[in-house]
Amino acid sequence: MMAFYRHSSDMLTERRGILGMIFKSLDQSEHGFRVVRRGRRLCRITRQRLSRWVFVLALLFLIYFVVSGVQMLFHDNLEDSISLSQEVQEQLLGYNAPKPPKSKNRRQHSPCEVGLVKSVDNLVEPKDLMKFTQFSLEYIEKEEILPDNYFEPRFGGHQTLPEREKSFYARNQTLHCGFVNGPPGYSSIGFDLNEKDKAYMYTCKVVVSSCIFGSSDFLRRPTRRLISEYSKKNVCFVMFVDEQTLLKLSLEGNTPDDDGYVGLWKIIVVRNLPYKDMRKTGKVPKFLPHRLFPSSRYSIWLDSKMRLQSDPMLIIEYFLWRTKSEYAISNHYDRHCVWEEVLQNKRLNKYNHTAIDEQFTFYQSDGLTKFDPSDPNTPLPSFVPEGSFIVRAHTPMSNLFSCLWFNEVNRFTSRDQLSFAYTYLKLRRMNPTRPFYLNMFKDCERRALTKLFRHRAVPSPPLASLVN
Repeated sequence: MMAFYRHSSDMLTERRGILGMIFKSLDQSEHGFRVVRRGRRLCRITRQRLSRWVFVLALLFLIYFVVSGVQMLFHDNLEDSISLSQEVQEQLLGYNAPKPPKSKNRRQHSPCEVGLVKSVDNLVEPKDLMKFTQFSLEYIEKEEILPDNYFEPRFGGHQTLPEREKSFYARNQTLHCGFVNGPPGYSSIGFDLNEKDKAYMYTCKVVVSSCIFGSSDFLRRPTRRLISEYSKKNVCFVMFVDEQTLLKLSLEGNTPDDDGYVGLWKIIVVRNLPYKDMRKTGKVPKFLPHRLFPSSRYSIWLDSKMRLQSDPMLIIEYFLWRTKSEYAISNHYDRHCVWEEVLQNKRLNKYNHTAIDEQFTFYQSDGLTKFDPSDPNTPLPSFVPEGSFIVRAHTPMSNLFSCLWFNEVNRFTSRDQLSFAYTYLKLRRMNPTRPFYLNMFKDCERRALTKLFRHRAVPSPPLASLVN
C-alpha cells in the first residue's frame, strides 16, 4: 500500500511547496495515508452530494416555474405577473398552435402613438353629445304565428325582406334585433342568462365586454396597473362564456370567486347557445351590448384574442368625445376592399363558399361597389374593418347600426367584415339628412391599446357545418 502511494505521489509532479511537504509528511505513516484517503473520499462524496443538490434545486425551480404559469392567483398586485405566467404557460405547455413561417412578402404591422390624456381625473363628458340624431327605437320581443304558418323560433327572428328594407330608415320604429321569442309553448331561442347576472348587467353604465365560446381562447386579463381606480369601480368588465369554456378555464386555474370574478372580469355564463356556429354566437355580445346592458351609455368590445392595456375612460375620450363620434372601429391592416375580403375568406375556407357568393351577389345587386382609394369623396377610409375592437356611444344611430349589422350576420354568414361596408353605406344612403358619426381609425392605434395573441389551437369544424 505504501509503495503504491509513493508511486502515485511521484506521478503527481505538480504538487510543490507547502502542500508537497504536507503530503510528504503524511506519506510517512499509515495514519497519514488513512487521513489523505479519507480526505479524498470526503471530497469526492461532497462534490457528488453538491451536484445532486444543485440538480434537485434546478428541477424544483423548473417545476415551480411551470406550475406558477398554470395556477392563477387572485391577489390584485400579482395580476400583471399572472398575465406573464399565462404567456409562459402557453409556450411551455404547447397550448397554442405553432407559429406559421414568416412570409417574405408579408408586411409587418406595428403600433403607433395614441395621444391619450394622462389621467381620468379631469375628464368631463361633452354636453353636446345629445346633438346626435335622435329618434326612438323599440325591439321585437316576440313573434306571433298564424295557425297555418308553423315555424320554430329563432334568436334573430324571421325578418322578411320588406321589413329588412324599412329597418334601414333612421326613424321611430320597432325592428328585429335579436332576442326574438316565439309565442307561448315554444322553447327558448337561446342565450339564456341567470337572473342575478341580468340584474347586475342592468346596473352597468360603461361596459368593457368580450366572450369565449367553445373554449376557443384563453382568458386574457386587462393589465390592471394601467386601469385607473375610477374605472375599476365604475366600469363593468364582463366576459361571457359557455359552460364548456367555464370548465376549461377552471381547470387552468381561472375559477371565479364567490362574486363571479376572475380579476377584473365578471364571468357571466351563457346557457343554451343560439347558434351551432360559435362565431355567430359570439356576434350577440359583440353587436348587441345595448340590448344586453340596457342602461349603458358607452361600451367597448374586445375580441378574446386581445388583452386590454389602456384605461377604458381614456379610450372613450380619445375615440368618441374628442372626435365627436358615436361609433369607432379600426380599418383592416391589409385589405380595404370587400372584393379582396371575399377572396381571402374563400381562399382560407373561412366559410362555405356558396354562402359567401350568395351574400356577395345580393350586396352587389343592392348597389355595393368596389372601394376606390383615389376618390376624395369616399365615405370611409376602408370598406373592411378589423373588427376586434369597437368603441361606441349607445345613441339611436349607433344602436340602429349595431342592429342592422347583426341582422346581416344573422341572415347571411358570420364573417362580419363582409357586411360592414354594405350596412354602413346603405344606412347612409337611405338617411341623407340624418348623419351617423362613425370614426374609422388606423389599425396601428388598436395595436397600441391592446396586445394581440393567437387563438387557442382547436380542431376546425367541417366546412359544411358552417352553413347556418
